[in-house]
Amino acid sequence: MLDHISITVANVEAAKTFYEAVLKPIGVSLVMSVSAKETGSTGFYGFGEGQKPWFWIAEGPRRSGPLHIALAADSRANVDAFYKAAIAAGATDNGAPGVRAHYHPSYYGAFVIDPNGHNLEAVCHLPA
Repeated sequence: MLDHISITVANVEAAKTFYEAVLKPIGVSLVMSVSAKETGSTGFYGFGEGQKPWFWIAEGPRRSGPLHIALAADSRANVDAFYKAAIAAGATDNGAPGVRAHYHPSYYGAFVIDPNGHNLEAVCHLPA
């Protein structure tokens, strides 16, 4: 089971603002900040549910090509809200909300490209 993931972004403050808006519709929020002074390099922001951060961002050079990050949503309405919030926050469309039956009949997802080039997806596996 995955415990957490960290990605680097070109501007951590801009990315923090973006992810706060985009993740809110699926119940994910900023739960931890670690300052540059504490790390000796750049600051980090951790997003998650409750007190458990599992999605981290930090400023720095890209360490690999663009990533695909799929985030679970508990309803199709939340997938729709994620997509709308992401586009409003500056993401680029990479697949409007809809059923992707080639994965399975209840796979409902939406895809966007974030300002750092990463492919973000919100997905709900529940039937309509």
